[in-house]
Amino acid sequence: MRYVSTRGNAPVLSFEEAMLTGLARDGGLYVPETIPQISADEIAALAGQTYEEAAFRIMRPFIGDAFTDAEFRAIIDRAYAGFHHAARAPLVQLAPNHFLLELFHGPTLAFKDFAMQLIGQLFQAALSRSGKRVTIVGATSGDTGSAAIEAFRGLSNVDVFILFPHGRVSEVQRRQMTTPSEDNVHALAVDGDFDDCQAKLKDMFNHFEFRDAVGLAGVNSINWARVLAQVVYYFTSAVSLGAPQRKVSFTVPTGNFGDIFAGYIAKRMGLPIDKLVVATNQNDILHRALSSGGYVTQGVTPSISPSMDIQVSSNFERALFDVYDRDGAAVAQQMDELKQTGGFQISQGALQRLQDIFASGRASEEETSATIARAFAETGEVLCPHSAVGVKVAGEQPVSATPMITLATAHPAKFPAAVEAACGVHPPLPNRMADLYERSERVTRVPNDLAAIEDIIHERRAH
Repeated sequence: MRYVSTRGNAPVLSFEEAMLTGLARDGGLYVPETIPQISADEIAALAGQTYEEAAFRIMRPFIGDAFTDAEFRAIIDRAYAGFHHAARAPLVQLAPNHFLLELFHGPTLAFKDFAMQLIGQLFQAALSRSGKRVTIVGATSGDTGSAAIEAFRGLSNVDVFILFPHGRVSEVQRRQMTTPSEDNVHALAVDGDFDDCQAKLKDMFNHFEFRDAVGLAGVNSINWARVLAQVVYYFTSAVSLGAPQRKVSFTVPTGNFGDIFAGYIAKRMGLPIDKLVVATNQNDILHRALSSGGYVTQGVTPSISPSMDIQVSSNFERALFDVYDRDGAAVAQQMDELKQTGGFQISQGALQRLQDIFASGRASEEETSATIARAFAETGEVLCPHSAVGVKVAGEQPVSATPMITLATAHPAKFPAAVEAACGVHPPLPNRMADLYERSERVTRVPNDLAAIEDIIHERRAH
């Protein structure tokens, strides 16, 4: 299995090389050269299997010879041992033919744990074998950072630096990043928004002297291994509702397009997905782009669903690469246009292909709060604001006999103020995290300046 860059001008890599590299040296994102196929019989055979066994069968074709079967099974088992639900990703019924996929039973109460716990184990196994040390830098709008810190804290071959927008994440999200005491993890509060953090991350990867000097690696959803891990729960949830004999649809609250792109990969592999619905909050660039073909940034407006407060959706580049027939030069040109002018126009043919795959919708702040209130009143289910965006948009889709699965991306206790304001319930943290507000914090506030951030990383990483 080989991996190529979406911009067509970087070395072709193995799975392990692509995982440890993160962003390609031409600025692109790595994707598989070909998408492995899973037959209907193989999908049907997932019924009744543990989540770990399903994960092994679905991901195995993508990893090539990076790990033996025994090594890979052990990595998967370690990755999901810390989840607090036996099913890992259980389904809850919200309404006739509408189901909620609970992805918040991991250590940091967010869907990012599915990928980050796995990638932490993959990195540790690969680095222990090679004896190398890497510096992981991540940018987060809230959940990626805490999931990365939880996955890599205390590991011997890794230093972790997480950039998050100062004052623009919830208190629980911030404390999950700033309270771990291990010396190898560092939380950096950037004076800017998430797009600023993500831009600085990409600038570091494109600053090759710095990149090579610190052994830079990335665990944002630019890293293919992140997307791959998220493919699994599309299969397990669909099989629970009758796939492959029965089609299913998914609605995905998304800002960076990574989680919904994992659904697209599942569809490409052979999972009978009817519709993939992109759900955005008021920062609705993906909905606007899929509706009109114009991908035009308009600045980020803070919301009660902060993990989706994004205008530059990195993983959208992977989708563009496919709908432009894997023409790396065409993708590179559009990404350059985005950087220079703040936007680009998707060609009519490519837009039609995107619209054949993805539907989309948006939820305002008021609609998000109203959805939280309605779901609680009608079902007793307490939704986080991101999950509520998904439920609202899913409810607008045409009535169909096909089951709809909405991804519940975070535990409501990560956003207690917004949830309580909407439905009157203050969602408590699980017992294992009950003392989070008492733990001491360790954080460094940094300017939105590449050189300043690089200096801190140089200074604080282990040498």
